[in-house]
Amino acid sequence: MNSKTFKIIDSYGKELEYEILLAFKWFQTGNNYLVYTDNTNDEDGNLNIYAAIYYPDDDSKLDSIETEEEWDEIESRLKFMESE
Repeated sequence: MNSKTFKIIDSYGKELEYEILLAFKWFQTGNNYLVYTDNTNDEDGNLNIYAAIYYPDDDSKLDSIETEEEWDEIESRLKFMESE
């Protein structure tokens, strides 16, 4: 499988690489969402997964997800991916 990745520079100037798990546009909000991981695990052994709103015309900008409804949609799509 050929994974897709992206890189960002953190506040300390360090380059970080993330693997994209899912990217989608949710028509209910009109926003584009990016679900990604740094392939590390939390203290329980679960994969650390992150999500953000992204802008196709400005790939350097990610915004926080603010609503429970958006998180529910992301979780629903991740569960669907797991079941495939």
